[in-house]
Amino acid sequence: MRRFFVTFLALLFVQMNAPSAFAANLIAKISLSSQTMTVSQNGFVRYRWKVSTARNGYVTPKGSWSAKWLSRNHRSRKYDNAPMPYAVFFNGGYAVHATYDLKRLGRPASHGCIRLHPENAAAFFALTSRHGLKNTRIVVTR
Repeated sequence: MRRFFVTFLALLFVQMNAPSAFAANLIAKISLSSQTMTVSQNGFVRYRWKVSTARNGYVTPKGSWSAKWLSRNHRSRKYDNAPMPYAVFFNGGYAVHATYDLKRLGRPASHGCIRLHPENAAAFFALTSRHGLKNTRIVVTR
């Protein structure tokens, strides 16, 4: 019986210290109608920020994706080398990233990406980096 108990404790210790045991469930929910992004970690709301999504003539895709890749100092090849700092890409060329056009946060203004205040984009980028791409979900709703 003692051997079983020691084995059980050893397995429990290994599982508790496995990276997946500490991996956060990071979810960024973007509401197109309210132009906000709510970031939840393990079911608890950590942040709620204003965003800018697609303006007339452009589309921010609706759906749910895991984060695909990160680029701290990205520049758009499609839109005249426009800066996209702290970019978290989730669907092809679509990303959550910083903007310097702060006065338009809270209303549609982008070519389809999700724009954030630079401080907020840096915080989301850091959370995604820390918890991993596969543990980060971006959900865009109406």
